[in-house]
Amino acid sequence: MLSTIAWAATRRPLTVVLLWALFLLLGFGLGTGVFGRLSDNVPEVPGTESEAAAQYLDRVDSSGESITAVVEGVAVADPGLRAQVERAVAEVRTIAGIAAVPDPYATPGLVAGDGRALIIPVTLDGGLGDDAEEEAVDAAAARIKQIDAPEVHVSGGPLLGTQIGERAQEDVRNAELISLPVVLVLLLVVFGGLRAAALPLLIAVSGIAGAFLALFVFSEVTDISVYAIQVTTMLGLGLAVDYALLMLVRFREERRHTEDVVDAVHRTVAAAGRTVLFSGLTVAVSLTGLLVFPSTFLRSMGLAVAAVVVVDMLAAVTLLPALLARFGGRIAPAKVRPEGEEGRVFARLARFSARNRIAVLAAVVPALLVLALPVAGMRIDIGDAQQLPSDTEARQLYDTVDAHFPPGTGVSPVTVVLKPGTAAATADRIRALSPRAASRELPDGTAVVELPPGGSADGEAATGLVERVRELRGDEPVQVTGAAARLVDFRAMLAERAPWAALTVLAGIFALLFAFTGSVLLPLRTIATTLLSLGAALGAVVWVFQDGHLAGLLGAEGLGALSLTAPPLIVAIAFGLAMDYELFILARMREARQRTGDDREAVVTGLRRSGRVVTCAALLLAVVFGAFMTGGFSPILQIGLGLTLAVLIDATVVRMLLVPATMALLGRWAWWAPAPLRRAHERFGLREEEPAARPPSPANV
Repeated sequence: MLSTIAWAATRRPLTVVLLWALFLLLGFGLGTGVFGRLSDNVPEVPGTESEAAAQYLDRVDSSGESITAVVEGVAVADPGLRAQVERAVAEVRTIAGIAAVPDPYATPGLVAGDGRALIIPVTLDGGLGDDAEEEAVDAAAARIKQIDAPEVHVSGGPLLGTQIGERAQEDVRNAELISLPVVLVLLLVVFGGLRAAALPLLIAVSGIAGAFLALFVFSEVTDISVYAIQVTTMLGLGLAVDYALLMLVRFREERRHTEDVVDAVHRTVAAAGRTVLFSGLTVAVSLTGLLVFPSTFLRSMGLAVAAVVVVDMLAAVTLLPALLARFGGRIAPAKVRPEGEEGRVFARLARFSARNRIAVLAAVVPALLVLALPVAGMRIDIGDAQQLPSDTEARQLYDTVDAHFPPGTGVSPVTVVLKPGTAAATADRIRALSPRAASRELPDGTAVVELPPGGSADGEAATGLVERVRELRGDEPVQVTGAAARLVDFRAMLAERAPWAALTVLAGIFALLFAFTGSVLLPLRTIATTLLSLGAALGAVVWVFQDGHLAGLLGAEGLGALSLTAPPLIVAIAFGLAMDYELFILARMREARQRTGDDREAVVTGLRRSGRVVTCAALLLAVVFGAFMTGGFSPILQIGLGLTLAVLIDATVVRMLLVPATMALLGRWAWWAPAPLRRAHERFGLREEEPAARPPSPANV
């Protein structure tokens, strides 16, 4: 298959380039429309009680969503300001689609005790279409912002998603402006020439276009999280550079042995192309674990990121060969080094680890386990505006309310739906759970009780309130929804489905690694060492963002919990990225073993030939992830730090020390498989093609 692809790409390079140019136009034209479709409804899980209750209220409750404004900076009792506020409130009430705007001066709790701030809540009509809702929100926000005060902030409800979407677009643009020049400089150092350095960036641009287009397509059928843009773009950019780097390094090696550029391209695709193919498949399989969860967010992220990986993989084995066939003659071959000079640092590391395998294992494994210890105390929550950068509108509104109003002001309540048939005594006991409980009746006889929690919307008090209501109701027709209820249901969903997700991913990875290596022990060793690096990275994220250690260095703060988006995505993506580097190394080890039959020397040669590529790839990925961490969104900071640490730990400590140590410990058994499986692999396994015999290189003549 790869031979056919290479033949087509080199025979019709201009056609291939034009097709990819059309894809880029779609990605950066149509695909960027996704920025206007982002959703902040991350914790929704179809089929759960909280989601069923929310959908029921959407159908029968006439009230819609709401936005919130806060005015700060002067004495709110000032007659001039009061007149402005009252005029604004009166005019907002007349806007089509606005259901209610209370007078903040006449409504208890809306004027701060210090007299320096006031809140204006705006409730929308229920059942509004998207366009009507957007027009109402924009008109209301614009009118309130005309109030002449030092600080006027408006956010919440549908406005929050719009604000975050705009900020996400800005952050992606800034990250690209930071990362692409730095990546280009590093590639210039690696290749020593602009032509070779520029090609990975062209593949990276394809990855970005693929990210936008994939998200836009999925936004037609499902909600796309506000965090999806950064995650898919950073991964699309990083993997594209990784795959292009691997292919170009191999191409320059092949150019040492032949002056025929097309022949060098074919050899490159036959060897490195298979590694790219398997690498893409392993990352995609790692993301299939997200499909096991019923969460719309996790499923859409899994599909979108997998689609981006496939785009990167296809670009590396089609677009890059076409470009090489056209311009590869201008790329200098890799320098011929004296025997033993190439990759000698990595060869020394491999020999050291192989000789001292027990000592390496005794030092490295406990150290990684210690780093992973904080994972045992990990907590997740939905989070609030504290997770946003300090210069966003929603965060400024949050900080103003927090500074001037009592704790819990504006916090989303626990919403209890008491359907007809609920005993009066049960309803009374539920109302008694909060001294500030408020009730209202719906047209069908259902009662809605709102229980303001103590503390944050998803803190322990709020989630405890949800669990207490569910204990009290017994078998009666009572449902609980709201932010805290959704968090409780999301945690339960993760606990129930996580083992099945892990089993799905591990089985898929095992099958792919067996198909690649023909061994049953290598997949087990790879999975074990990868879990060590993954646990260490996730432990560091918990230590920083949950416990607050060194968080200030990243422009963040300890929040007492991780965003519920971070751990599943870190685990799924980092596991796939680790497989990338494992395959880069195993491919070279397998080549050396097939050529020499020496198991010990194959480990050294494999690391000698792949160590530089793996190190450069990890450094480039770290640059990309680091650039996306400049945006300031706490969930993105968490995901970025987790992936950066996972990549760096895996590419250095694990692949350079643990891999040669464990391979030396296993010896020839590393490549063992039972006879039936060995025969199956010989018949069906996908292996790298052996290049045709070459003339000896000048260094060996």
